[in-house]
Amino acid sequence: MAMNRRHALFAGTGLVAAPLLFRPAAAQVPAVAAAPAQGPGFYRFRVGGNLVTMVHDGFFARPLEGFVRNAPLPEVQAAAAAAFLPADRQVIPFTITFVQRGDTIAVFDAGNGVTPAGATNGRMIANMAAAGIDPARVTHVIHSHFHGDHVNGLLNAAGGRAFPNAQVLVPAPEWAWWTDAGNTTRSPEGQRGTFANAARCFAPYQGSVTPFQTGAEVIPGITAIAAPGHTPGHTIFRIADGDQQMMFVADITNRPEIMMAHPEWQIVFDFDADLAAASRRRVLDMVATDRIRITGYHFPFPANGYVARAGAGYRFVPADWSSAV
Repeated sequence: MAMNRRHALFAGTGLVAAPLLFRPAAAQVPAVAAAPAQGPGFYRFRVGGNLVTMVHDGFFARPLEGFVRNAPLPEVQAAAAAAFLPADRQVIPFTITFVQRGDTIAVFDAGNGVTPAGATNGRMIANMAAAGIDPARVTHVIHSHFHGDHVNGLLNAAGGRAFPNAQVLVPAPEWAWWTDAGNTTRSPEGQRGTFANAARCFAPYQGSVTPFQTGAEVIPGITAIAAPGHTPGHTIFRIADGDQQMMFVADITNRPEIMMAHPEWQIVFDFDADLAAASRRRVLDMVATDRIRITGYHFPFPANGYVARAGAGYRFVPADWSSAV
């Protein structure tokens, strides 16, 4: 009788293969545990008597193709690769800057707000809770501009005020542009939705919205600086206490690894791309020359550091992480 495979396995061992009386049950595959969550997304440092808290609001990704309008895709991909970023997509973080002094708690922009289940953004309120920041204690929401990822968080899930006791401070040129429907046809087609969205987000704050002029001290220790181009009234802010200072540079760049290295590049989100590039170069030169610590809205978390000159452009130097506050 021909030796079957089971007999062959036992050949020469002195053992006889027992007949296979039953088929063993399939091995149980252990359930894959859900990926553990990261630690709470907040980080703190001080600027004089100001306590600055960086709060992560998540991220979103879009194709890298079409992101930069005045450079060939291979050049943009090379810049991304040089910064160890993906060559097929642009991952854009959102990080919100809070500044507290005494009972005053100011937040620069309001984040993405309520997002669908499974979204990678809209994490600000949860991370505020982890950081011990109560939205009801926020006294001022200070806006840099009115793009949706900066104003949608003004609303809670019911469409009411996410910051119930806050005064909302807005750049006068930004407010004037987006509240005048006559400007619709003079705006890039991709940004025309900002008119209706801004009206929706600011509606619950009627009576609590105050425009300010660029160059003004919007609240004690915080001064507005014009940086137009990304939007008509895009504004950045200097936060100072004595000889200590920092700047919130809002959307003066998107990902700094790419946009600081190539400040002349113009991205799809810019309202007036030439003006945005000029503002970018001016602001980066200023903070590099004066060695001012900055925070940025689309910088990798914890989104604070410095700018150094690098060839014809600049580079972002993250601030040293510290457990001391």
